Amino acid sequence: MKIRSLLACLALSATLSIGLSAEGQFLGNGPRDKFRDTSILRPPAGSKIAILVWEDLGCPACARAHPFELEATKQSHVLLVRRDFPLEAHIWTFQGAVLARYIQDKISPQLADQFRSDVFASQSLISSKDDLYQFTSAWFQKHGRKMPSQIDPSGALAKEVNADLELGKRLNIGFTPTVVVVTDKAYQVVCGTAEGANDPAQILPVVKAALATVSGTAQKTGPKTLAGGVRSPEGRQALRR
Repeated sequence: MKIRSLLACLALSATLSIGLSAEGQFLGNGPRDKFRDTSILRPPAGSKIAILVWEDLGCPACARAHPFELEATKQSHVLLVRRDFPLEAHIWTFQGAVLARYIQDKISPQLADQFRSDVFASQSLISSKDDLYQFTSAWFQKHGRKMPSQIDPSGALAKEVNADLELGKRLNIGFTPTVVVVTDKAYQVVCGTAEGANDPAQILPVVKAALATVSGTAQKTGPKTLAGGVRSPEGRQALRR
């Protein structure tokens, strides 16, 4: 009986040790995924490491991951590359992405981050395009601005959102959010696979581990952000096929 108890304790200890040692590591592989064109998973020119995010503004799991993404780039000064991936099931999120692009391009990237944060926090209040426009109009007023009558008359912003969408399809995105920490030679999926923890709290630890693997880890001063369903049990948004 004592031997069995001892063996059980040793097995538990080994399991815990493995779990702790894997946490926060940049393994360059991570859980299996169904990605196709992984050439997309590279940092932009001039950066040795980046956090790539594909998100949908109506996705609850994206709302939970959002502050972890911002905190990771704030603490590490690693570039955050945000890609819009509006799901067809969410009838207002494509236009929400266009509005966020307008704020980023015409006003400021920092204010665009705030807009996304506020939309995520208000998901329960937005279920249609009309709701979105009412929310955005009030948001503009709150920030001392007037919402323009035409946001994207030329369609240029919509093309940017569609470009992100097509990039995600090339990669074969299966869930939102998909969060990947990338270097020039490797990548690690933190969120966005059918397997794995999909824990956004691991974004910063994985980023720090990735920085430790890159020689000369100095990044451009930051933080900086670039912008380019069926719900699973974890609350992520799985794409309809």
